[in-house]
Amino acid sequence: MVRSVNTPSRARRDVHGVISWALWDWGSAAFNTVILTFVFTVYLTESVAADPKKGSEALGLALTIAGVCIALVAPVTGQRSDAGGRRKQWLAVHTALVVASTAGLFFVQDSPSYLLLGLVLVSVGSVFSEFATVNYNATLLQVSTPATIGRISGFGWGMGYFGGLVALVVVLIGFVQPEVGLFGVTAQDGMNIRVVALFAAVWFAVFALPLFFFVPEVESSGEPLRRAFLGSYVVLGKRLARMWRTERRTLGFLVASAIYRDGLAAIFTFGGVIAAGSFGFTASEVVVFAIIANLVAGLGAFLGGRADDRFGPKTVIVTALVGLVVVGGALVVLPGKPAFWVCGLILATFLGPTQSASRTFLARIATPGREGEVFGLYATTGRAVSFLGPLAFSGFIALAGSQRAGMGGIVVILLIGLLAMLPVKAPERSGRTDEVTTGDAR
Repeated sequence: MVRSVNTPSRARRDVHGVISWALWDWGSAAFNTVILTFVFTVYLTESVAADPKKGSEALGLALTIAGVCIALVAPVTGQRSDAGGRRKQWLAVHTALVVASTAGLFFVQDSPSYLLLGLVLVSVGSVFSEFATVNYNATLLQVSTPATIGRISGFGWGMGYFGGLVALVVVLIGFVQPEVGLFGVTAQDGMNIRVVALFAAVWFAVFALPLFFFVPEVESSGEPLRRAFLGSYVVLGKRLARMWRTERRTLGFLVASAIYRDGLAAIFTFGGVIAAGSFGFTASEVVVFAIIANLVAGLGAFLGGRADDRFGPKTVIVTALVGLVVVGGALVVLPGKPAFWVCGLILATFLGPTQSASRTFLARIATPGREGEVFGLYATTGRAVSFLGPLAFSGFIALAGSQRAGMGGIVVILLIGLLAMLPVKAPERSGRTDEVTTGDAR
């Protein structure tokens, strides 16, 4: 471990690196929040498709195919970027592909003949966004030290929440809600939403750029890359066998985190549905709640990152999961909108720390030089069990005949993930608080 004097000029470079790294998360949120969640996919299913039901089915199928591609390819792309010392280079390539596919959505008019183009571009963006995230998560170790990794991860995750929120507000006020938006844009031919796609592409590109200037590249692992792409799967298979023999903790964490992360995803997916269907929220009330919940989740991520450095990521994860299980269980039985406001915002507070600490847990235990590969496996295991949350939600509704019971199904998934996490050994604590944040800090 290299130890250096933290001079003012050195400290400024370190701060620039951390902020530049977090700005990528701020920018990428435009694709996740504006394109995938709230705006463009709704446009595809409601305005482009012949009818919403068929549009939703087509979107679900397209994203399922994208998920399979991610699960099969993500570990190998991470492995190859590690071996060649080209983690940042591949992050740039994947980011550019997300930006390009997002910008291409501008050409999707509100006619069924454009549905296939829209679905292909959204799916391609989803795949390369996940590949980029694999490389991005691995670069966490290039801007942090053992003493700062938690707060930096939390800072990045919080920036993602706030970036998505700011982008969404600009989109809604500037293009979606007014009859005549910025630059004279109207809803004719879906132009107001198509311009939103251009906005999201530019937003991501602009805020991603600083990372490539101020974050150092990872050193090559020294492993040759002359083998064919398919040969990488042979290497991956041997690597998994070796992990089974010598890195059981890593495998245990991948399994446990895949389960509870699917529970977290289910909260995001079905939270608005439960608010409207079980607690009587209007559409506008759901939007207001979503905005406030994002603010709370971002703040929770910041605070959780500091708790991570002080108490360790496992303590943060377990504490947050216990809170999610208890408060989620209360939401199953408590009546009235005030109950949802209180419990929902508490749930949002726990979401950010769980996600951020999960990233730092894996970064702390990853074999040096193999971070891209292990974060690729992190993406794969998450995709492999992505059916659990929706299945538990719909299954409990079918069994109990009540939508509110679906929240109980999500709580069960979180509880199973918590129980699977308990036996996983926590990363070793580091008492080194005087190390500087540099690319060679490891």
